Amino acid sequence: MTSEIISATPDCEIVTSRIVSASREIAYEAWSDPDHLKIWWGPAGFTNTFNEFDFRPGGKWSFIMHGPDKGNYANECEFIKIERPSLIAWKRFSKPLFQVVVTFEEISTNKTKTIFKQIFDTAEECSKIKVLAVDKNEENFDRLEAKLVKMNV
Repeated sequence: MTSEIISATPDCEIVTSRIVSASREIAYEAWSDPDHLKIWWGPAGFTNTFNEFDFRPGGKWSFIMHGPDKGNYANECEFIKIERPSLIAWKRFSKPLFQVVVTFEEISTNKTKTIFKQIFDTAEECSKIKVLAVDKNEENFDRLEAKLVKMNV
């Protein structure tokens, strides 16, 4: 995989979006600050151990997601593009392989549209993950919203 954001057709992408009740800066901070991110990242019931979070292009993000029942899932990523407060992109080196592009669009002072896009090299790879990811991504956004409520206090 390249260090540039790859372009893809819709059959190679999983896109989840939500308008959250937070300013664009606060929404961005929830994604870019490891102390916030490790609390809400992942589907319902998951916890995280962050080993490395070097938030810069070329920086590594190494973490383990701990499942609610059992299982530890190692993740190795590299940030490829960061544009505060509008975009964060990374590529995964752990399987399944894909890139992630998160964008933040200001709707109003306290409303931000957050778009989470997973980009795969092939439609086949995308379809394998899509059956699980759609619901799990919504759970992830639910957890983000709960975190944003606490950050907005």
